[in-house]
This record gives sequence, C-alpha cells and structure tokens, in this order.
Amino acid sequence: MTDFQALLQPDQGQIARSIAVIAKDGFDDWFKALPERARAVALAAQFKGKAGEFALIPGEGADDWSVAIGAADTPGVWDLAVAVARLPEGTYRLSEGAPGQAALGWLLAHYRFDRYLPSAEPMPQHVLLTTEPASIAETVRLAEATALVRDLVNTPAADMGPADLQKAAEEVTKVYDAKLTITKGHDLQSGYPMIHAVGRAADKHHAPRLIEIEWGKPAHPRIAIIGKGVTFDSGGLNIKPGGSMRLMKKDMGGAAHALALASLVMAARLPVRLHMLIAAAENAISGDAFRPGDILMSRSGLTVEIDNTDAEGRLVLADAMTRAGEDTPGLMIDYATLTGAARVALGPDLPAMFCNDHGLARALSEASVNHHDPVWRLPLWSGYDDMLKSDVADIANSSESGMAGAITAALFLSKFVAEGIEWAHFDTFAWRSAAKPGRPKGGEALGLRAAYEMLKTRYPLV
Repeated sequence: MTDFQALLQPDQGQIARSIAVIAKDGFDDWFKALPERARAVALAAQFKGKAGEFALIPGEGADDWSVAIGAADTPGVWDLAVAVARLPEGTYRLSEGAPGQAALGWLLAHYRFDRYLPSAEPMPQHVLLTTEPASIAETVRLAEATALVRDLVNTPAADMGPADLQKAAEEVTKVYDAKLTITKGHDLQSGYPMIHAVGRAADKHHAPRLIEIEWGKPAHPRIAIIGKGVTFDSGGLNIKPGGSMRLMKKDMGGAAHALALASLVMAARLPVRLHMLIAAAENAISGDAFRPGDILMSRSGLTVEIDNTDAEGRLVLADAMTRAGEDTPGLMIDYATLTGAARVALGPDLPAMFCNDHGLARALSEASVNHHDPVWRLPLWSGYDDMLKSDVADIANSSESGMAGAITAALFLSKFVAEGIEWAHFDTFAWRSAAKPGRPKGGEALGLRAAYEMLKTRYPLV
C-alpha cells in the first residue's frame, strides 16, 4: 500500500514549490501581478482559473517555477488531485492557507492498483506540506481506508474469495487487538441458514462464512457495521448475462466498506462497542445450488421464498443483521452492492441511503455534504410491502415487478432489523467506471466518509 504518511508533512519552512489556487473572480488581479514572461505562459496554457485547469508558471531563474490551479466553485476533496498526475516528483505547499480536505485528494491521487503489474514503474512521489499538522493523522487514516476498499474490490475473485476476506479481517484485528470470530461451511446450517444456502454451491472450494470482529469497551454504546461479501455473483441458477457478470468481482464491495469503516472507528478509538459482521459467500452454480421456488428458513425465524437466486445479497445480509440485532446495538449500518435499480435511479456516484430514523438520515446527509462524500436518501416506502408477498412463506426475496427494486430490497432487509434499533442501509456501486483526478477506474469507496464523520459526531472523543 502507498505510504500516505510520507506524502503529507507539517510545514516547517522546507524548500518547496508553491501552488496557487486561483478562483475565476480573482484571476484578473492574479494575472496582472505576474511578470510579463509568466503572463505569456499563462496565456499560452489558456489558463483562466476555471476548475480543473492547471499551469506551470515560470519565475525569474531557469529552475524557478510555481504551479497554478483553477479553484472549484465549492472547495472540496479533489481540488488538488488534478495537479498530482502532472507534476514532477518533489515537495509542494499552497501559496495561501492550508489544503484542508483537499489533502485527502492529494494523497489518493497516488493510489495505484499494481498487484498484477510487476513491471509497473514506481509512482512519482509528491509531498504536500500543511500548516495544520493536527489533521495529518486523520487524513492519512481516511486515505488508507479508501485504499483498502479499492484494493479489496479491485482484486479478482480468484484471489478474493470468502477465505481471502477472512484474511483481510484477520490483518485488521491484529492491528487493533480486536476479537475475530469465524463461522463457516456446514457450521452455518443451523445458525445462519441463508448464508449457507447462498454459498453452498461453492462450498467445496470457497466455503461461505460469517466473519465477526468485536472491539471496544463493553460499557460503551454498541454499534453494528455489516457488509455484503458476495465474492463473485454468477446470479446462481438465474444466471446473469455475460455483460452483467463482468464486474461481479466487486459484489463484495459492501464487505470492503464495512471493514474499512470498522478500521476507521478503531483507529480513531471512538468510544463505542463495535461489532462488525461480513456475510461472505460465492453465489455459484452447481447441483447443490439453491433454486427459484425454494423456501429458506432465516436465522430470525422468518421463512423466505426464493423468487430469484440473483437476489442473494439480501439473504446473506439478513442473517448477519439478525445476529447483530441479538446484541441490541443502538445503531446498525450496512453496506451492499445490492441492486441495479439503485444505479438506474441515482447513477454510479451516489449510493442510495435508506434509514428508519429521520434524525439519523439528516446526520448522514449533513456529513455527506460537509465532507464531499455524496449519498442520497430514498424512501422505505411501506406501501410497496405487498410486492414481497408470498403465498407459501412469510416473505419473498424479490418482487416479480421490475419497479422500485432498490426500495423493495431495502424493505426486505428492514424485516430483519429488531425494533428500537436505528438503521442505515447503503446500496452502493463500489466502482468507478471512468477515471477522474484522484479517482482511478475501478473499486471505489462511496458513502464511507459520510458514515465515519457521522459516527465521530455522534460518539465524540472525550
């Protein structure tokens, strides 16, 4: 993993190149103050101070130059990321002020997934100086958590099965001296029958499992963080078409988010009793695969008729959520790459957020805006409960209708949230289809920082 700590350093007067962030309304004054040679270069570069624009501005000597970047209308995380790919290796500082949240974008612009590129050239290192040294540790933690999500999601399913998710959890528990519990294979049958049903077709080579991490003092408020860890989703017997299956290595993106959020909570030593759960399984096809029309018993006791084997993520989540609820947490958060319907509604960048508590929804929405990690609330519309009705079981796992797919999936999960528990569900894409500065194509953390910032506000350090 990139050494993010080395790339963000306190400003102690070191020799560094200057970066000027120029707003459109301040461009004329900045331009007039430039020497004639520098003005000519800015004109040639067609630099006007627009967001995303970049120019190298010469000084008096041959090796005397600085950087100009167009300012975004609203300052955010990615404002400086545009510069990193275009700058030579070296040390830099802003000409005015501290980088603030843009320091995170600077760090993440150094991210590269090169596990399968042994001949890749080293990423040039750009050190950013900051006059806010107290913010460095937190910014580095956020970069590391984001990189963890990206790495896990980018890894192909051959190297990221349920056992590999367990190894990732083991590494986290070692760092924070947390407790790890694994329930796997046939041991799931009695306690977690829906996780077992989804994963049993791949049991011989990729046994399903429930991965649990517990950390923190028992006297602190209990929270649960849950992730869907379907390490590859063929669709089961309702097999996906080839184009839809191509990215299904990312179907464990919810688990990656859950593990990263748990890491942030532990690293910050928030005063909570943390319970993280990952329901890990591969939805494969074999003679033992679960079938449309099957009726599964859930851990909660509800029976579930299988309408579609490609609606498997909600099944594994339901058993994990039931387990989390047995310890009566005050708050439950789950992440899942759950529905294509959420992407149709909101596109790839906006995780759909569902909450059973308006105060929690407001807190998450405010955190998402303040920390430039957008999420969008969709309704838990009980009027659609009838879409999940079954004639032979308590509930069906999906609707025969093609309408409101993200909402009906969330409604299904809501049946496994114990009364009195505040709950937020993120239906996230966990993927970026096109690169942007600081955000390469591939696995992506979406909705991670919003939840973390909400937790920091809700459970402040004393």
